[in-house]
Formats: sequence, structure tokens, C-alpha cells
Amino acid sequence: MRYTLKTLLITTLFYLTSSVLFAQNADAVLGVWKNGEGTGMVQIYKKGEKYYGKIVWLKVPNDADGKPRTDVNNPEPKLQSRTLKGLENLRDFVYKGQNKWEDGRVYDPKNGNDYSCEMKLIDDNTLEVRGFIGVSLFGRTDVWKRQVKKS
Repeated sequence: MRYTLKTLLITTLFYLTSSVLFAQNADAVLGVWKNGEGTGMVQIYKKGEKYYGKIVWLKVPNDADGKPRTDVNNPEPKLQSRTLKGLENLRDFVYKGQNKWEDGRVYDPKNGNDYSCEMKLIDDNTLEVRGFIGVSLFGRTDVWKRQVKKS
């Protein structure tokens, strides 16, 4: 009886600890990240159970006329006048465990295309962002570096 109670307590403690670590791990992606080219920063945040990102900094924030850069490459004319700073370019990511967020979309304002996307946290400060069409095998990975961790 004594052995069973001890085993039960240890097992319960293990499961409680695991669930706390899992919840913290899911939010490990939150913060501000600089893209691989160093031309922009994206703040990743959470809405409900999904993860999103918006552009919060641009190396070249203004066009030749000194006005804030807009989404000129968007295929929809009505969206071409929206400013890039503040644009939500990552959306609908779901945490799948093992430092992976999947089932998301990424919008690339350089070409106006929208792609399926997965993100993988390599370490505390390195995030692989893979955009693709169809299957992940046919895509491109960009390595982002953390600038600010969620407070």
C-alpha cells in the first residue's frame, strides 16, 4: 500500500510538471523576431489558441517620397494602399509540440504571395520559418533571430 501511494504521488507530480512545461513551451515563440535579411521585424503574439505575427519594424520604413511604405505588390488593388508597418503577415499557427507551430500562413509583401507555413524554434533565440506551396518539401526556410522576448 505504501509503495502504491508513493508511486501515485510521483506519477501525479510528473504529470503536473509536464503540463506546466508544455504550456510554457507553447508560448516560447512569443516576442519580436528579425528576419534573415535583417530588413524587418515581426512581433509574434497569441489570439485565443492560435499564433499570429505583425510587422513592427522595417529597415527602410518609407518610400522615395518619404511616405510610409505600402503593400504595393499585393495582387488585390484595394489592399495596395495599406501600410507595411503593422501588417499581420503571420496567421493561424497552432502549437503541435516539440517546438513546432504548424497549419499557419505567411504573407510575403515583397512579392504579394501568401504561403502555407511552419515554424520551428531551434533554440531560445533562433526560429526557422518555412513557407511553402503544397507540401513542405517544396518551399524556402528563413532563419529569424529573437530581438525581444515576451515580457
